Amino acid sequence: MAKVLLIKTSMVEKSKSFSEELANRFVKYYKQFNPNDEIIEMDLNDVEMAQIALNRHNFQQFFNQEHSDKYIDQLKTVNKLIFVCPMTNFNICAVAKNYLDHVLVANKTFSYKYSKKGDAIGLLQHLYVQLLTTQGAPLGWYPWGNHTANLKGTFEFMGATVCEPVLVDGTKIPENANKTPVQRIDEFDSKIKTVANAFASLNAKEYKPII
Repeated sequence: MAKVLLIKTSMVEKSKSFSEELANRFVKYYKQFNPNDEIIEMDLNDVEMAQIALNRHNFQQFFNQEHSDKYIDQLKTVNKLIFVCPMTNFNICAVAKNYLDHVLVANKTFSYKYSKKGDAIGLLQHLYVQLLTTQGAPLGWYPWGNHTANLKGTFEFMGATVCEPVLVDGTKIPENANKTPVQRIDEFDSKIKTVANAFASLNAKEYKPII
C-alpha cells in the first residue's frame, strides 16, 4: 500500500474551482484503480506555513522545524504526491510558491555535495509526482506563463519522477466562459481516467537517503 499526499492550492471557492473538480475527478479514478492506498489531503489555504512569504525580514527564521523541516519530512514519508495548482497571473499561485520556498532546501531536498559536474542532485528520488493544473488561457497563448512546466522542472530538480501532467486550459475563453467546472472537466474525463490509472499502477519506491 502506498501513501499518497494530495496538495490543493486553489484560492477559488471550491464549488467554482476548476482545480478542485479536476482533483476530485482524478482521485475518484485513482481510488477505483487502487482503493487500498492511503491518501493524505492538505489544502495549503488552511496551512499557516503557506501564508508566509520569504522576505529579508524573516529570512533567518523562515527555514525552521515547524514550517520547513516538517513538510520536507512529510515528502520523505509518502510515496506519491498529487499537486493541484491553478495559474495565477501567469505563474503558480502564491500559497504554492510559499510551500515550494519552504521545502526547496539545500542538503534536504537537493544537494550539490554529491555532484561530480556541479549540477544539483535531487534527494527525493523515491517520489512520484502527478501534476494537475488549470489555466484560463489556452496553453501557449502567453509563452512566458507556463506554470505546469515550472512545477515539473521544480519537482524534477528535487529528484522526483514527474508523470504526465494533466492540464485543463482555456477555462476563461469565450466558448468556455459559461461552463461549470464539472462541464469543463467532463471534456478531459478520458485523459484524467487514463493518467489516474497509470499513476495508480506505479509501484511505491522506498525512501533511501543519499549519503
